[in-house]
Amino acid sequence: MTERTNPRRKSVTSQDEIALSEDVLEDVLQALSATSGDALSKAAAEGFPDREVVVAWAERVLRLVLHQRDRSALRAELPTLAAQLRGILRTLTLPPGVEAGTMVDRFFARLPAARAQLAEDVEAAFDGDPAASSYAEIAAAYPALFAIASYRIAHELSTLGLPLLPRLLAEHAHARTGIDIHPGAKIGRRFFIDHGTGVVIGETAEIGDRCVIYQGVTLGALAPRKGQVLRGVKRHPTLEDDVTIYAGATILGGDTVIGRGSVIGGNVWLTHSTPPCSKVQIESPRLQVERDGACQERSDQLIWDI
Repeated sequence: MTERTNPRRKSVTSQDEIALSEDVLEDVLQALSATSGDALSKAAAEGFPDREVVVAWAERVLRLVLHQRDRSALRAELPTLAAQLRGILRTLTLPPGVEAGTMVDRFFARLPAARAQLAEDVEAAFDGDPAASSYAEIAAAYPALFAIASYRIAHELSTLGLPLLPRLLAEHAHARTGIDIHPGAKIGRRFFIDHGTGVVIGETAEIGDRCVIYQGVTLGALAPRKGQVLRGVKRHPTLEDDVTIYAGATILGGDTVIGRGSVIGGNVWLTHSTPPCSKVQIESPRLQVERDGACQERSDQLIWDI
């Protein structure tokens, strides 16, 4: 015998499972739509571009700059990208006197210079990395090159004084590569990051020409807890030309200047300047290797008692 169900009971049960009480619904609506002047309300008033739209636009710009050479394709693509940028800028609160159309023209006028810098960055990577088999491998596959390219584009937007958009580009590259370069940093020609994961370059850092840094390097600030009091103050170090910084080194402070041609060793913690052609490394006891007489090698595994 087939069991009969009560359609009305099923409907009530389904409704109970999905419905909010009117009191709870009204409270949530009131809270989420509030414009009481808290930080989230102020953020909403400043304007939020759609992050996915911004990322898609940035990816198309990078593909155009790094890979596209067909003149007819460029002629077709550039007006589309310009229109998309104009639409993105309309979602933002621009500084007084800043007009979206003018900013679009100024940005695209800067793309040739950005491309020239990126071409030199690719050359620096090829010259500095014996594992690189071709320029194409670097341009297409190196995460550091993607991060640097994103920085070059974001820096141009930042230089124009555009809000939020440069940071969205930088954070997209950060999420994708693990390399965090603030768009406000100033980075010279032929910049090379080898491996790159964990690199942090702060907003007021200045990096000269032909510098190389490895994974885990931080160019950071001292006393960040002062927060907004330090806005506009140089907080991050300066690297002069031809500096190399090895993995895990941390260099802090706006007054810290690493002199031209210096080499900073791995895991160094540095908060003061160095003269040109310095070599900074950690002095440590000599590595000792001893045979463990109690160790017995087994065919299936080794057990080390440490």
